[in-house]
Amino acid sequence: MSDAAQPTAAEVRAAAEAVKTALDRHLAAVERRSGEEDPAVYDAFNELAAAAEAYDELLYDRYDEVTPFEIPGEDTLPPYTGPEEPSALSVLIRRDYAVAEPQRLMAQARRVEAADEDAPGAGASGTVHGALGLLFGEFEPDEIASRHKEFGLEEGDSTLWVTAADESAEPGEWLEAPFEQVDPERVVCRFDVSAVFDEEFDEDDEDEGEDGEADLPDLDEDLDTDLDTDLDEDGESARLEADR
Repeated sequence: MSDAAQPTAAEVRAAAEAVKTALDRHLAAVERRSGEEDPAVYDAFNELAAAAEAYDELLYDRYDEVTPFEIPGEDTLPPYTGPEEPSALSVLIRRDYAVAEPQRLMAQARRVEAADEDAPGAGASGTVHGALGLLFGEFEPDEIASRHKEFGLEEGDSTLWVTAADESAEPGEWLEAPFEQVDPERVVCRFDVSAVFDEEFDEDDEDEGEDGEADLPDLDEDLDTDLDTDLDEDGESARLEADR
């Protein structure tokens, strides 16, 4: 950063004063809190986080120094402000997958195609896009989640939000844009699954030694053997191995 773009010492001092003011306001809000999810405490918390982040950035730009504070990310929901006794609920689910084995995916789609006379025209299973349409049209999302390896998919992050409503939506009311009107303040609860949550467990596993890792490859081989045996019944296993 050039000297002309650097903040002045006065700007850094002002940012430090802003942190002090925000800190006092946060403490005052905590002392007057009316419950575990008092909006005033939530607002004061956000103001303090913003002031601390601004100070940290100016301090670094001016003096190449940092603070010992970790600014929390926006990974928490705001206080719930929905109805105390919801009469309707919406459940929003997102699951991410990577197409790890396209040939396996398309082989499973061909099996669906062969068994379903009403399946789309021939050749739909010949592309990843078409195969995904066939499989997600044939199987429930929960079944795909539990059998994702069979379909050549690799799990990514997933989240489930339960939101409260005053009344049920009219049929077809939100189908054109089902995810645009999610109010975080009406989320009753949420459940997140991510590999980042497993990092600490992975570190513990590494400390177990070679004996703790020896059985894992055998388990993977057994799973692959079982799957390939099932595919042999329809003559697909040989094609999969050739494509690999």
